[in-house]
Amino acid sequence: MVLLFALSSAALMLQAAPVAGLVSYDEAVRCAGLTQAASELEGGESARGRQLYDAALYWSLAAMQAATVAGKPSAAAEADQTRARIAAVRQLNSDAPEARAVLQRCQQKAPRLD
Repeated sequence: MVLLFALSSAALMLQAAPVAGLVSYDEAVRCAGLTQAASELEGGESARGRQLYDAALYWSLAAMQAATVAGKPSAAAEADQTRARIAAVRQLNSDAPEARAVLQRCQQKAPRLD
């Protein structure tokens, strides 16, 4: 039930976002990959873990919306997110400063779902 509410909230926020505020497909995929990886690494028990999960949900939906706008098939968009997540796990595990900085920017851009 909580997941359904979070999905509904994220979808409504995406629908209400002004067109000028949309990000590129590449940025959305990068943010989706980083937030998904960070969420997996953190776990969902902590407050930070829940925030990362919400950000990952938002960016995943944003990436799918950007893919639709770009005319990209959903299977290709999902594969791009998977590759981005795998790369992000490696980067975050190696404590890459650039990945941490981009992750922070992605979190700041994502609306709070709570």
